Parts: sequence; structure tokens; C-alpha cells
Amino acid sequence: MIKFVLMVNRQGQTRLSRYYQPVELSSRAVLEADVVRCCLSRKKDQCSFVEYKDFKLIYRQYAALYIVVGVTDSENELSVYELVHNFVEVLDKYFSRVIMFNLDRVHIILDEMIQNGHIVETNKSRILAPLTALDKMADS
Repeated sequence: MIKFVLMVNRQGQTRLSRYYQPVELSSRAVLEADVVRCCLSRKKDQCSFVEYKDFKLIYRQYAALYIVVGVTDSENELSVYELVHNFVEVLDKYFSRVIMFNLDRVHIILDEMIQNGHIVETNKSRILAPLTALDKMADS
């Protein structure tokens, strides 16, 4: 099961966070800082799967952006690794350039892919269907 998804920049600033299990607000900042420090300190030739406390971290770097997913021990690391890549491909398909000004849209995409910590959709067209409908309504 997926516990959380984080998007962070190279400086370690969290750009997006989505939690699928309750985490107190006060401990989120500490958790995010610790997780980001753990992933950013690794070298490029090291594995993208990290054992961290009572769960695993799967991360991928795209340019200056890191996407980090925290999962339970029973989750398949490779499927989550591919999910991250699929997520980035969907973002790339929808946004031409800047995604940081459209975080509401990024949350919609993430919610179409993951619900309650489980992967529910990977088809790019079906993931983007609600956003396409919203864009058509806004244009008319």
C-alpha cells in the first residue's frame, strides 16, 4: 500500500505532498525533511529503493524534481517505480511546461491514479479524461 507521495526539488523543498494514511501535521515536516535528506544524499549509481524505518522509499529524479513514494513492505517496488514514471508521462502529456502553477491539476491526476493508497488507474487517456472535461467546460 502507498503511504505517501512527495514531489521535491533539488533544494529539498516539498512542492507537492499527498498522504494516504493519517500523519499528524506536526510530524509531517519532520518526516518529509528526513525522507528528502535520505533520498537526495544518495548517488546516481545507487538503487532507487531505500529501506526507511517501517516502510520503503521508492524515488525517481526528473531534471530538478524528485518524486518520492513511501510504501509498505508488501508493495512491489518495481510496480511503484513504473507508476512514478507513468505519473511523469501523464504530467508531460497534459502540461507543456510549468506544472508548479497548476498544482490543483496535479492533485487531480494523482487522485485519478491512486485512491486510498492503491493504484487504480494507469491508462493515460482515462487519467486525463476529467481534466479534459474541465478544460472543455472552462473554454465554453
